[in-house]
Amino acid sequence: MSRFRGSTWKVSRRLGYSISETGKELKKRPFPPGQHGKRRTKQSDYGLQLAEKQKVRFTYGVSEKQFKKTFDEASKMGGVHGENFLQLLESRLDNVVYRLGLGRTRAQARQLVNHGHVLVDGKKVDIPSYRLQPGQTVSLREKSKDLVIVKEALEAQFNRVDYVSFNPETNTGVFSRYPERNEFLQEINEQLIVEFYNR
Repeated sequence: MSRFRGSTWKVSRRLGYSISETGKELKKRPFPPGQHGKRRTKQSDYGLQLAEKQKVRFTYGVSEKQFKKTFDEASKMGGVHGENFLQLLESRLDNVVYRLGLGRTRAQARQLVNHGHVLVDGKKVDIPSYRLQPGQTVSLREKSKDLVIVKEALEAQFNRVDYVSFNPETNTGVFSRYPERNEFLQEINEQLIVEFYNR
């Protein structure tokens, strides 16, 4: 199995970074897991680069192979490599479903996509890594609008980002544009990821 199925809370504590972007994982125990978790050792440059890569990889829930492939695709685009890379990850279908508030977590959003509940421009797409283009609409199948997990996710307080818009009456969202770098993952230093792969 290439996808991580362990405790994301332990990973968050190990990295000192909230993978869910809620901060819940670090509130009660803001130190690494394990018997010697409270001791922090000084990290090498390589360790810092690796940790930054792992923060982003676990945040989006992608495998190492998918992560590297997306990084290579970003290198062929014009502009800043690191920013292009994060924009490509942010435009994944499972992430946009999460940003619209249809799933409470990215894992839940990915499951909705995998099980065929999500439509893109009115057509079923069950590939979580499907990359959306600005202007494309995301909606749920008619049968899926009454799912309990969707209703719970929509009822939960959720702050949507500016680059997606959502109509609560029709449960339809639009990926309006590619995000600006200062609109998401502001704690991440993507340059360290570029250095990690270019070392």
